[in-house]
Amino acid sequence: MLDMFGMPIADIDTEGLLDHLFSGLDAGRGGWIVTANLDILRRYVLDPASRDLYDQADLIVADGMPLVWASQLRHEALPERVAGSSMTVDLLQRAAQTGRTVYLLGGKGDVAERARQATERDMPGLRIVGTQAPFISSPITPAETDAIAEQIDKASAEPDIILVGFGSPKQEHAIAALRTRYPKAWFIGIGITFSFLCNETPRAPGWMQRTGLEWLHRMTQEPKRLTTRYLRDDLPFFGLLMLESYRQGRQR
Repeated sequence: MLDMFGMPIADIDTEGLLDHLFSGLDAGRGGWIVTANLDILRRYVLDPASRDLYDQADLIVADGMPLVWASQLRHEALPERVAGSSMTVDLLQRAAQTGRTVYLLGGKGDVAERARQATERDMPGLRIVGTQAPFISSPITPAETDAIAEQIDKASAEPDIILVGFGSPKQEHAIAALRTRYPKAWFIGIGITFSFLCNETPRAPGWMQRTGLEWLHRMTQEPKRLTTRYLRDDLPFFGLLMLESYRQGRQR
């Protein structure tokens, strides 16, 4: 486990993460996995309420090359970036192979349903037992939580894996409210991934993912929402993260 400004980042790769999740299911145990990027780390460090929220997770992995670079500068290198969108595909494939059920919560319009159709077509044996894309507040209200749980219960007694795509931090608030109702299920917040799965939104080319430039591709897709977040908020924090990580590495 790597302590990055107080956030515990799991020293794990994608395969190890899936082994952990599916062995938990075999043992009748669920949990909450956070795929942390630079923006999540920034909020964790600067906002006590966000820190309290993310501290409720069972496992936090590094979804974001800046976190991997910081670990390398500290000479505590993480094995790889565990990209939430890529990991979701691997997770769904393993769920299909093992007979585990999945529920898709979030996205806009019918994106989650189209993601279900696309993945079930491409992955024989995959069982997505329901989808819904409700409007929710941030943080989610008790009434909204009850309504979501009612729809999940209509689809399945308890899905094994619940993928939540409201965007951060809305999806984390939703997971924190819902997880006690489904203690044997694994929750993962996956942002825009439903749109990737049904090809509504193109993902960044592989070279941009590998070089840490996927954020730039996303910013061009949603400039109104993401430009301020990435350039005004995250970029200065990125500089501080690299400087502090370099200093810690020098001390080692």
